[in-house]
Amino acid sequence: MAEQPQSTGGSSGIDPKLAALLCYLISIVGGIVFYMTSKDKFVRFHAMQSIFLGIGFIILSVLVTIIPILWFFSWIVWLAFVGLTIVMMMKAYQGEKFKLPIIGDMAEKNS
Repeated sequence: MAEQPQSTGGSSGIDPKLAALLCYLISIVGGIVFYMTSKDKFVRFHAMQSIFLGIGFIILSVLVTIIPILWFFSWIVWLAFVGLTIVMMMKAYQGEKFKLPIIGDMAEKNS
């Protein structure tokens, strides 16, 4: 019986679960790198979702910084981003394709 080739995260031969975890760890830059180099649908989904998550964080950070009444919420935005990133790294490493609301659907369409 012929052995099935293992799926790789890209030309580098990284395990797809590790590649997906790195997408979130390195945020937008990691997402772009793995999205461009990987052919694996799992890795590309998490890469795109990490890009959208990072962009969403930047947009929210700018909004709470610009609007004085929202300055109080800046630490909540940062804490939520860090917590969500950790959860997404764990889910990715466990092999789950966990979709975040709104950006998960966008990531799935673009992966």
